[in-house]
Amino acid sequence: MSTDILALIPARGGSKSIPRKNLRLVGGQPMITYSIDHARKSRYITRVIVSTDDDEIAAVSRAAGAETPFQRPAEFAQDLSPDLDVFRHALLWLQAHEHYQPELVVHLRPTGPVRQMATIDRAIELMLAHPEADALRSVSLPTQTPYKMWTVEAGRLLPLLKLEGVAEPHCQPRQQLPTVYWQNGYVDIIRPRAVLEQGRMAGEFTLPFVIEEVIYEVDYEESLPMIEEVLGRLQRGEPLPRHTSGHRHAV
Repeated sequence: MSTDILALIPARGGSKSIPRKNLRLVGGQPMITYSIDHARKSRYITRVIVSTDDDEIAAVSRAAGAETPFQRPAEFAQDLSPDLDVFRHALLWLQAHEHYQPELVVHLRPTGPVRQMATIDRAIELMLAHPEADALRSVSLPTQTPYKMWTVEAGRLLPLLKLEGVAEPHCQPRQQLPTVYWQNGYVDIIRPRAVLEQGRMAGEFTLPFVIEEVIYEVDYEESLPMIEEVLGRLQRGEPLPRHTSGHRHAV
């Protein structure tokens, strides 16, 4: 019997940076369809659902091969709505209406149209090999270390992080500071127990999945041509850039 693995793609209708961003044509097709295609081509994902509050996004998603069995409530589709509310709503709805609960939920954000299916499948394989893990997060090495970052409180500049035994870590060479990672949103995987029992998106035991590819995320209008160029390289079977210091194109 195959393992039930659900891909859940959250895609609300509102967007401030690029209006109707999830439906914006990128490389000739609506942006959300790339994440749907990634999920459908996975060797392991058995079901693809888009959680949306928007009728047009739902129709485009169905045409691309995803399911939209429910409409996301408006209170879970605001600018500051946390992922936890979106995933809890989806899992509870599926339990109540279909008696369905997957083993894993693969979180694919529609703002990441540049992914490689082999990378997604490697993440799923790692999660399946560790049933004790509540979640997996894709991470990259950052371009800057947080040990050299500051906050401002009451007019004073204060270090963001402290390091035991080191008076001023912000003055140390980067190579002598602890290795840290930032979550890049390429692919995250959650077991339903993390959401429904622990009330968390990363759970109590989170596996790291280190990405060495350049991360491309659609944030700004002016860089969409770069995304289209990279998508063209993927379609032609050309290799994508690799970067080990967390390089990110937020476009």
